[in-house]
Amino acid sequence: MAGSWGCPHEVDDRCTKINNLPCNPGMKGCELAGRFRFADESKNERYWEKRAREKAAADLAARKPDNSH
Repeated sequence: MAGSWGCPHEVDDRCTKINNLPCNPGMKGCELAGRFRFADESKNERYWEKRAREKAAADLAARKPDNSH
């Protein structure tokens, strides 16, 4: 059985969340932006920024001394 995904903001190929612009998954303001990677690299800027912040936070946590004893 095949499945599909539909955006709750898309109505008649328009995004009701972003000023009724034509639906373009990953565009600025889209709830998918920054959460998923797209084949079009121009839509992945927020994704990579988020990953860089997560890595920086993990690196910082790894450098802190453990004062739990």
